[in-house]
Amino acid sequence: MGVPFEALLPFGIIIGSFTVGGAGLWAIRRWDNEGKMPRWNKDKWDRVMMERDLRITGTKRGQSSNPEAPKGFELSNPWKIEKRIF
Repeated sequence: MGVPFEALLPFGIIIGSFTVGGAGLWAIRRWDNEGKMPRWNKDKWDRVMMERDLRITGTKRGQSSNPEAPKGFELSNPWKIEKRIF
């Protein structure tokens, strides 16, 4: 006995939904990483360097080969102020 053709329509919808969802996740991840491979196994040093790159170039994946910091960079200190209770 063959498969009724009515069963193929829901099967096609399910496969289509997975395909569209996977393609959407791929596109969003690629857009978020500016077309580069996603970073994995990030430690504290990597996060600090990503924050520095964000402050220098304006993007978290951007890097600059300019040996001098851009104007106004001295005012964007990444160190957080610690409140001390005496």
